Amino acid sequence: MKAYVGVTDQAWFEFLSARPDLAEVNFWRPYGSRIFKVLQAGEPFLFKTKTPHNRIVGGGIFEGFVSLNISRAWEFFGPGNGVASPEELVDRIRRITGETLGEIGDREIGCILLRNVNFLPHNNDLPSPSSFSVNIVQGKGYEFPGEDPVVDKMANHLLADEIVDSAAPNSLENLTPTQGEPRLMTPRLGQNAFKAIVQEAYVRRCAITDHKILPTLQAAHIFPVAAGGQHRVDNGLLLRSDVHTMFDRGYLAIDQDFRLCVSRRLRTEFGNGNEFYSKEGSTISLPSAENNRPSLEYLSWHFKKVFH
Repeated sequence: MKAYVGVTDQAWFEFLSARPDLAEVNFWRPYGSRIFKVLQAGEPFLFKTKTPHNRIVGGGIFEGFVSLNISRAWEFFGPGNGVASPEELVDRIRRITGETLGEIGDREIGCILLRNVNFLPHNNDLPSPSSFSVNIVQGKGYEFPGEDPVVDKMANHLLADEIVDSAAPNSLENLTPTQGEPRLMTPRLGQNAFKAIVQEAYVRRCAITDHKILPTLQAAHIFPVAAGGQHRVDNGLLLRSDVHTMFDRGYLAIDQDFRLCVSRRLRTEFGNGNEFYSKEGSTISLPSAENNRPSLEYLSWHFKKVFH
């Protein structure tokens, strides 16, 4: 397991530490081309201020990395970007890179997505890890536990609440939000990170129609949160908004071979649906990473309980 100590911008830190109600934040970088690969989902990400303060001031749980246009980063995370407005976000980028507003435009930025963010009281922050050089600009990864006692202390603090519910196989129909055997490190996400990461996992295209107009695409839950489902990539599908509605109402489903199933009700109730009947039996578009693909358990629940 790893932990990461990231160098935080003072203004970003002060803005967010004054807003403890924000459960998800975006530790953004001004360019989206450099992918953050140090951590796996569920591992701790620590915040260290710059010199001369040079202290560990908090941290959060890493959810994933995505590149998002500035407008989309604001749409998903709003003040969780550490600023009060999208204009201020662009201005912060401009001050870091020296670019003009025209050069920045609505380009993609790197988004390190964090949940359960916790900032330490000013009189209870921690010293910087002894091996953290003042020349490090962005951050440093550590083996956890054991490499550094300061990192261990803060990481353990962040992970203290990371016991989450997990459903036993074939028990989804009986699941409530408080049932299941507790375990650590389930790759669950916050609501906004779920939307952003599902969007990227499906390469910004509807899994069923291949539609790619972003404002019309929605991250759909296979097993609904209202029934006890979690914000997990394997519980998500990226769908066009009307397709999302039809999936939720049981007109569409995905079988165990990831093939599209279309209810006869679509024709009998509306006299339409040719777009979907023409695709019936075809394999939907899937994420390239197998662990991001829809859970067969969740698909089975939806097929048996919702589709008809």
